[in-house]
Amino acid sequence: MSDTIFALASARGKAGLSVVRLSGPKAHDAARLFAPLPAMRQAGLRRLMWNGALLDEALVLAFGKGASFTGEDVVELHLHGSRAVVAAVIAALSEIPGLRPAEAGEFTRRALENGCLDLTQVEGLADLIDAETEAQRVQSLRVLSGAIGERVRDWRGKMIRAAALLEATIDFADEDVPEDVLPEVRALLDGLLVALRAEVAGAAASERIRDGFEVAIVGRPNAGKSTLLNSLAGRNAAITSEVAGTTRDVIEVRMDLQGLAVTFLDTAGLRETDDLVEALGVSLAIERAQKADLRVFLQSEGADVELLEPQDGDILAMGKADIFGGCAIHGDAIRVSGRTGEGVSALIQRITEVLSQRVAGASVLTRERHRIAIAEAVRALEIARIEVDKLGPVLEIASEELRIASRALQILLGEIDVETLLGEIFSSFCIGK
Repeated sequence: MSDTIFALASARGKAGLSVVRLSGPKAHDAARLFAPLPAMRQAGLRRLMWNGALLDEALVLAFGKGASFTGEDVVELHLHGSRAVVAAVIAALSEIPGLRPAEAGEFTRRALENGCLDLTQVEGLADLIDAETEAQRVQSLRVLSGAIGERVRDWRGKMIRAAALLEATIDFADEDVPEDVLPEVRALLDGLLVALRAEVAGAAASERIRDGFEVAIVGRPNAGKSTLLNSLAGRNAAITSEVAGTTRDVIEVRMDLQGLAVTFLDTAGLRETDDLVEALGVSLAIERAQKADLRVFLQSEGADVELLEPQDGDILAMGKADIFGGCAIHGDAIRVSGRTGEGVSALIQRITEVLSQRVAGASVLTRERHRIAIAEAVRALEIARIEVDKLGPVLEIASEELRIASRALQILLGEIDVETLLGEIFSSFCIGK
């Protein structure tokens, strides 16, 4: 029998409301020590008493085993959100034999162990808690709702069907089989390969939604990079100066562009220099810019960046439009001024369009672990498809490869071989979740 655990499930600190959650076989009995329980899944206003003293007047909700988040008996105490009230209730719970404070992510881990969530849903919940933008919220809710598990169950059903047909052919190789099953097997494998390859192809875009994009602002010294960053951020995030080489470190500003998380990088001016510290800054700027998802090349009038070449999709901009004047668009380059804000909206729109195009084909796979599992299944299915066309005894190899593909999907959902992953995954959860 598992322990009964408790923890503050809402944020710490003063609030209008705080929620303390209990889960485990003694959750209901422990809550009854404070006040009578309301009917299951119905909120009841209760005076919480302990050792003859009133702790708080709170809403109490109780959930039965198999009908709660963790799959166990659960009680939630919706308290007034003062630190003193929460501390008093937690102290009282600590005195009850058989109860102990929950560890980080332990409620969610119990939901996984009790079959209420699969591993991808656990990861979706973690992403939802960390979501900063609309795109991240939508994506994490999609995963939490079981979108990956739903597709995996469909894929595994087709794999099992194909394997069963192959096994029948193998088992009755010396007898007359009522019909040729191989055309159906080929059709199943072809359909699976199309679906799984599409998911792998869209995995990178999904990861970018989850982790965010990096956009590096690069250019020669005094091109207006730091001033532009400050304009984008709406605050003085970077020091600006007419002295060349002021920016040495990479300065980061995180923003939300129409639901996409984007980190802008202000980098050192790119030029050859004998100054050792500035040279280190230039080297770091080039390294970060090359790793960024997108680069905005901020050019000075009559001067181009020489130490870094634009890549396909990078954006060209002419800086200090307030000084050099001209129209808003100069050829393919957007004229911008961080000082006056001219052209900044057009630049943001261009960046948003480029990044939105890159996430248009996003799949339901949001983590590298997901991509690796599906890629392993694709590899096994490709071998199975080749072996099916060979006919003869090699059908046994095709059948085995189907089992390997199915196992990869089981690993994806956390049904097997994931114990080593759980510590890392749940370490990102807060106490009470």
